[in-house]
Amino acid sequence: LLFPVSNLCGKCKPRDTDLLQPSLNFLYCSLHQTTPCSQQRAVAVLLSNVSLLELLQKVLECTWLRSPPSEPAYLSSEDALLCSGWLLVASLLLYQHRYNTEVHQTLSLDLTKVLNAVIFRKKKPILLLAPCLVSIMQFLRAVLRQNFSSSLLVIVGQNTDQGATQPQPSSLQDAALHPLASQQVFSLVISLQNLLVHKDLLLSQTVVACLETLVEYLYVKNQDVALHVASQPWHRFLLFTLLSGGQKSFLQPEVLRLMTLFLRYQSSNIISQKEISQILQEAAEANLAELPEATSRALHLFLCQV
Repeated sequence: LLFPVSNLCGKCKPRDTDLLQPSLNFLYCSLHQTTPCSQQRAVAVLLSNVSLLELLQKVLECTWLRSPPSEPAYLSSEDALLCSGWLLVASLLLYQHRYNTEVHQTLSLDLTKVLNAVIFRKKKPILLLAPCLVSIMQFLRAVLRQNFSSSLLVIVGQNTDQGATQPQPSSLQDAALHPLASQQVFSLVISLQNLLVHKDLLLSQTVVACLETLVEYLYVKNQDVALHVASQPWHRFLLFTLLSGGQKSFLQPEVLRLMTLFLRYQSSNIISQKEISQILQEAAEANLAELPEATSRALHLFLCQV
């Protein structure tokens, strides 16, 4: 089925949302819900389809042409198509790298536009756009994990003139973080913190995962910047915010993963021995067999880090 569906997609235009959206979802599910052997073949089939990749390029570019939503409770078919496109491209990046699959057509994206889609959202209702933000952050995680070096993707729009107008330390810092600029990194971190405050479950899980990947990327590039990001005092306020409201337990997946992140990078000003003791106490009193899978996995990673 991959052959006819991918060929059908290649013959469509981005405005054919009723046909494209379920088709891209089918391709996405085919990549994720199959055996490793079949997965490698599926990636090769999709990456050999030049028309499909050209269509995906056009779909992603529609992100920047999108008008602000008029109905805050309604996710349009265009938005749904964008979500499917970004998720499929993120998956193709991941599996192309894993299997070192031959690429017949590259995708080109402006990194500044991708970052701004997450950073600047003042005129857009946050929860309406949560699926779109989740999809774009999944893509961002994929390129960060590959150090912006995927043979499937060409990054354009890098601000090469920025260092010339800044003091020398900032120039060296930006050079180390390339293609990211330090100001983009700090703006992205602030945006991710703000997104967590909304306490949307799907968004929170993706934001924490994106923050983890970002700090890992920074640690390889410039340890001082990574440790600076991980020890921001605002993180502590963020933890208290996440623990407020109905569910005060530390045994929330996003809270545990944040705690693990701060432990990993020795952010003692964010997480103290008191919080560690509270988590261990809650874990000792909990019925571990009844914990959700996401919580069990996050708790396991936290205990290993401790």
